[in-house]
Amino acid sequence: MPAASADSEAEFWLFGYGSLIWKPPPLYDRRIPGYVTGYVRRFWQASQDHRGTPEAPGRVVTLIERSFWETLTDHHDSPDKVWGTAYRIEAAKVAEVREYLDIREINGYTVHYTPFHPSDGSSIIKTLVYIGTPENDQFVGPQHPQKLAEHIHRSFGPSGPNKDYLLSLEEALDNLSSESGDAHVKDLATRVRKLEKQANAVGERAASATAVTNELKKVGSTDEQEEMEK
Repeated sequence: MPAASADSEAEFWLFGYGSLIWKPPPLYDRRIPGYVTGYVRRFWQASQDHRGTPEAPGRVVTLIERSFWETLTDHHDSPDKVWGTAYRIEAAKVAEVREYLDIREINGYTVHYTPFHPSDGSSIIKTLVYIGTPENDQFVGPQHPQKLAEHIHRSFGPSGPNKDYLLSLEEALDNLSSESGDAHVKDLATRVRKLEKQANAVGERAASATAVTNELKKVGSTDEQEEMEK
């Protein structure tokens, strides 16, 4: 069977590899887990509108063509498959969904098409996908994993903490298939959880020190009052 067309009159298919996995588009009538090939998923796209601000951009994922990625120095390996989900949109609702997606993905992403392999082994589907290519001004390229994790941990935007995006993506990928985990995402999530644990420990120590100081002040004040009354 030939691949279904993403821009056919009958149906419209969208591939989600980032937040679209756990936060799907509106008005879809089918959701299929699966994967695409020829790409690598990386947190190499700046986010000024959702997980960061223009002054302090966060980081979100984009797809990198594997042939280009192989020319770069990266600290993570990548499997041949990039897992995600495909959504089917009925023809009558395509214009509305495209408008929604163009707004949601406006920050450096452009429209591309790629074959999608359903996890159940059914026929390949031609899907539309939004990609932040290396030519767009929000593409930041490779970064040491620890520096990237620290950047994600401290970033915050209108859609919430950048770390929530990362951890939600990790969980969503783990739930798609037994082979859908992403080492790049997993390593960054592990580093961010460690940073969060360290930050919480520092906060607890600071709170404890403040409580002790306040108690000492209280005791000192009481002693002074008793001394005055003698």
